[in-house]
Formats: sequence, C-alpha cells, structure tokens
Amino acid sequence: MNDHVRGSLTVNGRRLSYLDFGGPDPVLIALHGHFSEGADFAPLAERLGSRWRVIALDQRGHGESDRATDYDRGGYVGDVMALLDHLGLAEVALLGHSLGGVNAYQFAARHPDRVTALVVEDIGAVCDIDLTFAQGLPERAATRDGLVDALGNAAPYLERTFRQRANGWGFSFDPADTVRSQQALTGDHWHDWLNVRCPTLLIRGTRSDELSAGHARDMAEKLSAALVELPAGHVVHHDQPDAYAECVRRFLATVNPAASR
Repeated sequence: MNDHVRGSLTVNGRRLSYLDFGGPDPVLIALHGHFSEGADFAPLAERLGSRWRVIALDQRGHGESDRATDYDRGGYVGDVMALLDHLGLAEVALLGHSLGGVNAYQFAARHPDRVTALVVEDIGAVCDIDLTFAQGLPERAATRDGLVDALGNAAPYLERTFRQRANGWGFSFDPADTVRSQQALTGDHWHDWLNVRCPTLLIRGTRSDELSAGHARDMAEKLSAALVELPAGHVVHHDQPDAYAECVRRFLATVNPAASR
C-alpha cells in the first residue's frame, strides 16, 4: 500500500475513519462497497499518482469506523457531508463502488454544489440485493487460513477486511450489520440518479451479477452519462485495476484538465 495518513471525525458520538493518500488538490473522495473498506482504493490512489489526492472513507460499520445504530440511506449520505465539512472541502469529485456508488450518486443529487464529477462503479438506479452471501458469512474462523477456506473464491475480494480477534479471525465489518445495510439499499433510486447534475461516468463489469448491460445503458442514456464496460465481475477495480484506473483518470481529466498533466 502506498503512503497514507489515517484520520477520523466524530458524527453523533460515532467515529468515522478515513485514509488520506496525500497529494495536491483536486480531491477525489472514494466510497467502498459492502464487505470492504477504504483501503480497497489504495491501488487506485497509487495509479492516479500525484494528479489527485484520494481520500477513502471507511463507511459506517466498516473498516476502522464504528458500528452504527442504523444503515439507512440518509445516514450514509450524511456521513459524506460530515467528512467534507471536517476536511474543509467545498467541492470534490466523488467515486463509489456498489453500496458506495449509490451513496455517491445520492449525495451528488442532493448536494449538487459539493460535487464536481461523479464515478459510479457497477450499481444500478434500482437495487435488488441478494442477501445470500452476507447471510452465509462465517462469524469467526480459528485461523486466517480457515477463513480463506470458508470464503473460497470470494477470499481475495475480502482479504483487506480480515482481522484477528481474541476469539479467532473475522472481518472489519459485522455480517449482521451488512444484511441490514443491504436491506436498506434495496429499492428504486431513479429519482436520485436522474437528479445528478455533474459530469458522470458509469463503469460496469461485463460479468457483473449486480448491474445488467441493459440497465446500465438505460442509466447512461437517461442521464447522458458516459458508460464504460470492462471485462470484470462486480468488483471492477479489483479485477481490472489498471484499466479501471485509466478510465477514471481519463474521465476526471475532462473535468479538471490541469490534473492530467
């Protein structure tokens, strides 16, 4: 992982943690998906180099941030506002994957004066979240290898969240909280998507089991957003880190040409 500084803020008595990967302005705020945390964007921050200062939030209940009493839409969006105000940032570019993608476009729609550009990775304007994976996650494993074995092919996507506890190995999130968060994410969010006013890029994995090709095209056409599809699954930034970062870099350069030099 490239150099970073971990910071935190308090929102209603609850700690929110974030990683600041440094660099000059402009700032790109990155919001991870479920089963993840801000550190997942370290490769993106490294590939964007000195062009953008990437700040990745551990969203409520994830990473080093505290668990929350609720995981509703308004709470997640309010946390983004709290982060920007804490950092003294009047406006930023905003990027989000899955859960973070909905949080990003809802924030952009509701606070258009605070977002200069938006990147949404592999999530729709309508979400029908399958709870099976979250409900089947092990609470603990005796060893790290045991946790890897229990996760099977999903292990590489979750390894940044592995934590050793007194009673074994688990995650930096609570699976039961994730189920509640996924339930709150499920729904029709077209109103927010269509009220985004900044330049927008939608990135889809061609093997995604979350965002269909038809729904992605519909989203892009109705918003006049750019659409890029890469040969990847749902976690595009993991499967295609170089191509993903290049798409993000090229798009952001159209919004802030000075950052592409």
